[in-house]
Amino acid sequence: MKRKNEIKKLTLSGMFLALAYVLPFLTGQIQQIGNMLCPMHIPVLLCGFFCGAPWGLCVGFIVPILRSFTLGMPIMFPGAFCMAFELATYGFVAGGLYHKLPKKKINVYLSLISAMVIGRFVWGIVMFCCMGFNSSKFGMNLFLAGAVTNALPGIILQIILIPALVIIIKRNMDKTE
Repeated sequence: MKRKNEIKKLTLSGMFLALAYVLPFLTGQIQQIGNMLCPMHIPVLLCGFFCGAPWGLCVGFIVPILRSFTLGMPIMFPGAFCMAFELATYGFVAGGLYHKLPKKKINVYLSLISAMVIGRFVWGIVMFCCMGFNSSKFGMNLFLAGAVTNALPGIILQIILIPALVIIIKRNMDKTE
């Protein structure tokens, strides 16, 4: 039974990786729209919820690097490099909290929002380090613009879409098991 569960998680993780890879095509490869809607974030967060922290971390770290290597978007440094740490944190925190907390609807939101906040801080720290610890290259204004202001439509989309998907899919999975 444990092996069957691990195969299921591996399969789902592959599906979430593929979704995170192709979902940005819906933004028409227009970087500004992609930055606003954060299409890679959604499958990574879902991977954390459905597959757990280790799988969410792996998918989150791999997908921006893979897209950068194969498509050139996001640009590898500092974009994809910093995003890899951010998305890995999303998948890890969302999956870790969700699987540790009691299975209540409010904890889906708590896990999601915690992952989003911590992931954005991780992105900011890694970006600051990549910029040579130079606040004139990456200061608080650029952090807030990149982590919050520019991403606000994606943040709202994630807060509406992800809990609904997790609750509905988990309810249907529980009925079939």
